Amino acid sequence: MPDITLSAPCAVCGTRNPGDRYPIEDQPVCGDCVPQLSRCGHCREFAIALTETADERRLCARCVAGWLPCVSCAGVTDPRVRTDADEAVCLRCAAVFFDICFQCSRYSAATRYVSGGHRACTRCAGHYETCSDCGTLMRAGRTCDCCTRREHVWNYSYKPDPRFHGDGPLYLGMELEIIVPDHRYRECVAVAGDYLDDLGYLKQDSSIRPTGFELVTHPMSYRYAIDRFPWPLLGALEELDCETDTSVGLHVHASRDGFDSPAHIYRWMKLLYRNESAVSMIARRRSHYAPFDRVARARVKDTAKGHQHALGLDRYQAINPYPRKTLELRIFASSLNVQQVQAALAFTIASIDYTRHLRVADVRAGAWEWSRFAAWVRHHPDYQPLRAEMEDLACAC
Repeated sequence: MPDITLSAPCAVCGTRNPGDRYPIEDQPVCGDCVPQLSRCGHCREFAIALTETADERRLCARCVAGWLPCVSCAGVTDPRVRTDADEAVCLRCAAVFFDICFQCSRYSAATRYVSGGHRACTRCAGHYETCSDCGTLMRAGRTCDCCTRREHVWNYSYKPDPRFHGDGPLYLGMELEIIVPDHRYRECVAVAGDYLDDLGYLKQDSSIRPTGFELVTHPMSYRYAIDRFPWPLLGALEELDCETDTSVGLHVHASRDGFDSPAHIYRWMKLLYRNESAVSMIARRRSHYAPFDRVARARVKDTAKGHQHALGLDRYQAINPYPRKTLELRIFASSLNVQQVQAALAFTIASIDYTRHLRVADVRAGAWEWSRFAAWVRHHPDYQPLRAEMEDLACAC
C-alpha cells in the first residue's frame, strides 16, 4: 500500500514530486521507481540495494543480516557453516578448498591424514596416537597403513601427510602416470614399492587405459630429486613392459612458498603462457587435460594472489591454480625416460628461478622471449637435464 507520507523524498531518485510513496525496506519510494527495483533472491521482495553473496545470489539487507565474509573468498555467506577455527566459510569454498574433520565434522584448511582413510583438523589431531616411524596419526589400537601397506595402490583420493625431502622452501612433487600390463600388475606394484620406500606411493587413476597406476612422490627439493630419487625404477618398470604415451601425463607441483611474492607467480605464469609453442615442445604433447586456457590466462593477475581466486576456472589446464599449497604444472607427457622426467623437474624450477628477479625493465628488453630463457638455461649447469632435452628437441635457440 502507498505510504501516507506523500511529501517525503523518494529514497531512490530523491524527488519530492507529489504522488504515492511505497515503503521499501522501511524507506519511501515513489511509484515511478518501484518497477525499476530488483527483487531479493530469497524473500522475493523489492529492495533498494541488493548484496552479492558468495553463492552468487543477490539478497536484501534483511536476508543477509548477520551474515559474515567467507574466510576464503571474502564473499558474504551464511555464518552457520564454520571452520575448525570458528570462521565462516561459504559452501562453494568449503567443497573445493577444505576437508571435513572426521571427529568434529567442521571444515578445515589444514587436516592431517588418519590411518584408515580419515582426516582430522589440527585441533582434533591431538586426540590420536602417532606412528613412531613416520608420524602418521592413528586411532588407538590401530596400525599405520602408510608403513604396513607400501606395496599397495591407494584410492585416487588418498592424501597422506607430506614428508619433505631436501632443503626448501621450493619443493617439487611429481605425479607420473604409467600404463601397466595387466598380467604383470602385481609385480610392477611390488617393484615400485620396493624402490620408492618412503619417498612416494602409488594411486589408482581411472584415466590410465587400459590399466595402470599413478606414481606420486612426497615433496622434494630439485637437487634432492636429481640426486636421490630412485631413477633406476623407471628402467625396471620399462623392462616389465610398462609404457607411456601422450594419453598419460606427468604433473609437477611447485610449492607456493618457493615463490617470492604473488608478482613472482604472475611473472612465472606469464612466461609459460607467452611461450605456449616452445613450452608444449618441452612438454612433448598438447592435451585437453592441460590446455593453455584463454580465460585462465586472462585471470593470472588474480590467481597469482591465491588459490581462492581460481573459483570458476577449470582444474584441467596448463597451470592448475587450485591447490592451496602448490601450483600444479600439468603440461608434460609421461615418460619412463630418465632425461625427459628430470627435464620436466628442471624446467619447472628453472622457469621459477629465471622469473624470480625479473623487473619491468627486463621484460621490456625481451626477458619473456623464449630465446632469452633458453640462453639463461645454457649458462646454469644445475639444469643440465633441461638443456640436454632442449638440444635434443632442437628448440634451444
